[in-house]
Amino acid sequence: MRRFPAVLALEEGSVFRGTSFGAVGRAFGEVVFNTAMTGYQEVLTDPSYWGQLVVMTAPQIGNTGVNFEDPESSRAHVRGFIAREFCRRPSNHRATLSLDEYMQDQGVIGIHEIDTRALTRLIREKGCLRGVVASGPGVELPAACEELVAAVRESPDLARIDAVREVTSTRTFEWHGEPSGSSDGRPDRASSTALGPRIAVLDCGMKWNILRQLHAAGARPVVFPAMTPASEILGASVAALLITNGPGDPRTTSYAVDTVRGLLGKLPLRGICLGHQLLALAAGAETFKLKFGHHGVNHPVQNLASGRIEITSQNHNYAVDEASAIRAGFVVTHRNLFDGTVEGLRHHALDVYCVQYHPESAPGPHDSSYLWSEFLDTLSAKAF
Repeated sequence: MRRFPAVLALEEGSVFRGTSFGAVGRAFGEVVFNTAMTGYQEVLTDPSYWGQLVVMTAPQIGNTGVNFEDPESSRAHVRGFIAREFCRRPSNHRATLSLDEYMQDQGVIGIHEIDTRALTRLIREKGCLRGVVASGPGVELPAACEELVAAVRESPDLARIDAVREVTSTRTFEWHGEPSGSSDGRPDRASSTALGPRIAVLDCGMKWNILRQLHAAGARPVVFPAMTPASEILGASVAALLITNGPGDPRTTSYAVDTVRGLLGKLPLRGICLGHQLLALAAGAETFKLKFGHHGVNHPVQNLASGRIEITSQNHNYAVDEASAIRAGFVVTHRNLFDGTVEGLRHHALDVYCVQYHPESAPGPHDSSYLWSEFLDTLSAKAF
């Protein structure tokens, strides 16, 4: 396929010129950087990245290609992908497609051969910025670049968009596990029957590995769309509720906050990432936007009870305000050692426990995998 010039233009006026890969066209979004050395397929298919242009700080991307076994959802959610060097010919016995082929199929626009180190430093200094990745003949010309910068400044602010509605499930379903050798990665193909408790999963943009981990721990996950009211979940004969990860500002999903608030004290509640933030809001705490977010698989988090340091996988732009969480009755259980932000909360009276990071991380470190068995062990005999 012919390679076109490509441009990344930012709202503060910076322009990075490079070469296209993947799909050709324009993609507007919020620019964030991810420090993972591997796992770009999981990044592309993580619904929490909906609406974003992702910069990979690892210098070479695409080496291992793409397969049908590792996605975290049914499609790519990243709007634009940015790399220092894109590898056109993958070398991996599991690969069924090249990254370029996958991005073309999914409509993800890519740019490489730019200084991603300088770009990352810019984001660290300025914070998350709106941007556009554009590719095609003539996009690198000065007049075209000026037009792109102007267009970015007129583009929607992701913080004001209800992104969860774009990625949540459209139906309620119970998941029983995947058949051995599944080739399409779908999370709802039944093959076995778990005998454990039914656990409601409020899908705010869940990663499929959440379902896999729940099932492996002995639970029967029942997935509900994010707009499901509390009354429907209470009537579903479930033992507990897990609120998943997802994209965007948690304050834009008032319906999910209302659902969670309606379940406080009525079910054991657990949360991951966005679910952690929604639980905090529902109980009366507040959230705020981080300067450039946490995106990667190398974030050190301290378990304050044990003192143990966990290297964690993270993907979020918002955090819970600690002072407001304590006023709302929470106890801080985990803390980020990069910036001191809250990474875990427990509310004993309401039976709420949540973490900001991803214990289901795949790929990524497994330091936090104990949380799945802990989640089950801390509930009653009929809960997870």
